Amino acid sequence: MEERYQTAAKQDIQQVLQTSSATLKFLISHNAAAFQEMFEILIRLAENYTSTLFCNAYRNMAAEATVPVQEFFTDVGLFLFGTDVSTEEFVNRFFDTLFPVVYNHVLNPGPTDISLEYGECLRVARRDIRPFGNIPEKAIGRMGRALLPSRTFLQALNLGIEVINTTDHLHFSKDCSRALLRMQYCPHCQGLTLSKPCMGYCLNIIRGCLADVAEVDLHWRGYIQSLEELSRAMSGAYNIEHVLLNFHSLVNDALVQARINGPELSEQVHKMCGPPVRKPKEFPGCSFDQNKDNQVLKMFSRDSEETLTNRRKEFISHLRLYRAFYGGLADQLCGNELAAADGLPCWNGEDVVRSYTHRVVGSGIKAQSANPEVKVKGTDPVISQIIDKLKHVIQLLQGKSFPKYDKWDLQQTGSGGGVDEQISGDCDDEDGCGGSGSGEFKRVLKITDWMPDKTNLSDVKQIHQTNDGSTLDTTGAGCTAMADYMTFMLISLVIPFLSLW
Repeated sequence: MEERYQTAAKQDIQQVLQTSSATLKFLISHNAAAFQEMFEILIRLAENYTSTLFCNAYRNMAAEATVPVQEFFTDVGLFLFGTDVSTEEFVNRFFDTLFPVVYNHVLNPGPTDISLEYGECLRVARRDIRPFGNIPEKAIGRMGRALLPSRTFLQALNLGIEVINTTDHLHFSKDCSRALLRMQYCPHCQGLTLSKPCMGYCLNIIRGCLADVAEVDLHWRGYIQSLEELSRAMSGAYNIEHVLLNFHSLVNDALVQARINGPELSEQVHKMCGPPVRKPKEFPGCSFDQNKDNQVLKMFSRDSEETLTNRRKEFISHLRLYRAFYGGLADQLCGNELAAADGLPCWNGEDVVRSYTHRVVGSGIKAQSANPEVKVKGTDPVISQIIDKLKHVIQLLQGKSFPKYDKWDLQQTGSGGGVDEQISGDCDDEDGCGGSGSGEFKRVLKITDWMPDKTNLSDVKQIHQTNDGSTLDTTGAGCTAMADYMTFMLISLVIPFLSLW
């Protein structure tokens, strides 16, 4: 009977623990799922914008560019959701794969396509020839700065869930189990089934049983503070919305750069790979279906006013209320669930009395040496492990484990055009952030800004502009943008010759 009561006492405490943390656990897990879903939609939209750029402005190479674009954004998702891939590697791989397509259709177009072997030579030579100027390096810098904090943010949320799951399923020591039995079920032997333990008595036992959990408190506070600091940084210089949804603008800049330097690039290619080796030409059309993601885009309502920035801000404001959760857990359990109210007769472990007369110890392992109710021996290795994980994720959140990017709040210097473009972290949450490159929009994009009634990308064609200032048409209604673009390029090439003449 005593063993059964002891088991019941431990189960009761575990149930109370899980109930007390349920709201916190739901807050973190619900937001982790929501942020992941929003990131997935951002990636799909960014891929759509990039594919639309090719279909509308570079239609002749759109079909061949499909695979590089798809692979690039697949890599973005893999990195963002925790896979061990390098941003530098997949950005370089994208531009490596794109170069043979650009050479075949822009730099040296002909009645036939270049051979696979010649295309492979171009792919390998891209980093030496540098046909896209410093655009790949700029893309590497932007992607690294935007994706790494978001990836770390998601990892931290998942660790928060793991911490709560760990403390919800504690392994209680024998001394703790006996103390819990004495506190909750020994009164039954005297027929006192309705009596509750005295507050001081309850605190001594629960603080003794949760001594290891109380050690989590300091690191939990640091975890929430670091999450808050990273969230603020992500609203400024590390805005993932801005970087992903403007990637197509960088691609456009790269293609313009290659076209302008076409004769010089052709000469370099001839030196490294020889004259073009060609094969019969294929004429595939633009296979990109702009309506394929309608179902995905419907996940967000047009009436929704949330953005990633506002969602993070709201989440952190709620999470901040739980900073002292582990430090005050014993008090919360006794005050809300277990102990008798002040002034009422209560159980002190031996009898029903008016008040508990023994000393009440504080929280944490060191304070338990004077605990009159529970003997605490050593540290629970499971709790020690979770504390080590919290320490590690705090370092990640603060950017200390990434020497390449230093602290998240670093300020880049420079006047634009290179990797060290000037990006200010002093963005207001409402105003958003903008970049200094051409063709980029200047504020944080709200979900509702690109969520039309029928989730048709044709409704968002006013959002982005190409380098010539014309609208990037996302309707797929034809290739009129190509004609405008060609006119712009002819003008840009003729003007320097006229000035020299």
